[in-house]
Amino acid sequence: MDRILVTTDFSSNSKAACRFAIQLASQHKCELTFFHSYYIANIGLMSGEALVAFENKEEDKIKKKLNKFVEILYKGIDSSLSNKKCVIKSAVFTDSSIREYAQENNFSFICISTRGSGKLKKIFGSNTSNLITHSTVPVIAVPFNYRRSEINKIIYASDLVNLEEEVVKVNEFVKPLNAIVEILHFEYPTDDAVNRIALDKLIKGNSGRDFKLHIKKIDLTESLILNIRSVIKKSKPSMLIMFTQQNRSFFTKIFHPSKSAYYSFNAKVPLLVFNKT
Repeated sequence: MDRILVTTDFSSNSKAACRFAIQLASQHKCELTFFHSYYIANIGLMSGEALVAFENKEEDKIKKKLNKFVEILYKGIDSSLSNKKCVIKSAVFTDSSIREYAQENNFSFICISTRGSGKLKKIFGSNTSNLITHSTVPVIAVPFNYRRSEINKIIYASDLVNLEEEVVKVNEFVKPLNAIVEILHFEYPTDDAVNRIALDKLIKGNSGRDFKLHIKKIDLTESLILNIRSVIKKSKPSMLIMFTQQNRSFFTKIFHPSKSAYYSFNAKVPLLVFNKT
């Protein structure tokens, strides 16, 4: 059974990730864990037993707040799903707290809401970007304005490198949903011609099913992200899947941030990001 760690900071924006996770669980049997990372600053006025008592009291308040938040959310969308629980964890850095908890407890996916921000904040200050860039657990980034709908059509954007391994992962996620999958690949003028017959055979051999292969010539007047957006606007998928290369140098990450991390800040549909092996 898939286990999904659903993050929230109690904001309205964070409800989007919760709604998507609940929709996913309604189509595919999985366990949802709603997770809140918090930090109680020691202002220096307490120590010893008094400090421990204060921290325990605050922790109890936060636990109750998370339980209430999730309870109201479920009532608001009239969901009867019961395979869920709530967890809070004290940490200074939210993104590393989420990442460590997910990895240590063998979660299948991390689900987090996202919305636009400035370029430097995208690289250094966003929990979503940091998770996509560093997490070994696949991340689902959900636009803050997401509204629940059936997950029935998925675009998997691919550079066709490591396709054999990647379609296996995509199929494992998609199969329980019984969703249509379209593999989207952009051809550059300098690329060799794609052998569609060989690709179709490889895809079916590693997924056991037919994925629609959509090969499109890239519009060089636009960025790759805008090219993807153009296809999404016409195709109207339920979500997008991408693979990201995490083992890049620090300066490369600054000046050429991950396409999947960058897309998550401008997403129109939920984005699932796997680490590219």
